[in-house]
Amino acid sequence: MQIEFPGGSRVDALQDGFRIRTDQPAVAGGGGTAPSPFDLFLGSIGTCAGFYVLRFFQQRNLDTSGLALSMTSEWDRERKLMTRIRIEITLPPAFPEKYREAVVRAVDQCTVKRHLAEPPGFEVVTAPAGEAVAAGVLRGLEVE
Repeated sequence: MQIEFPGGSRVDALQDGFRIRTDQPAVAGGGGTAPSPFDLFLGSIGTCAGFYVLRFFQQRNLDTSGLALSMTSEWDRERKLMTRIRIEITLPPAFPEKYREAVVRAVDQCTVKRHLAEPPGFEVVTAPAGEAVAAGVLRGLEVE
């Protein structure tokens, strides 16, 4: 993944041929032209959970009419951190009761959620201009 700085408070990520645009809200000095990085973080949790719920329905040939997900969070204002994320699955009226607990467990397969439960370590390094930081990180890995 490469990160670019196109101007103002905008920061873009380039990954697998996609450009992921971010900006800060106007109240934070940005242009408000794209979601903030934190909004993308929250969106990645919700869309990942949604994917696993959708896959659950598709694998069982269940009707998705009326299926919805919503996500809310609780904040510790003093620490400026979320303390809880709540994902609510709105099930269609004809959803079989026997699958109710299983569809909740399907969300546990979400890769984003799993990484939050067992977070990776972070390493931040600097590199001289013209030297790719990613190459420095790869030096420590066995890559064939």
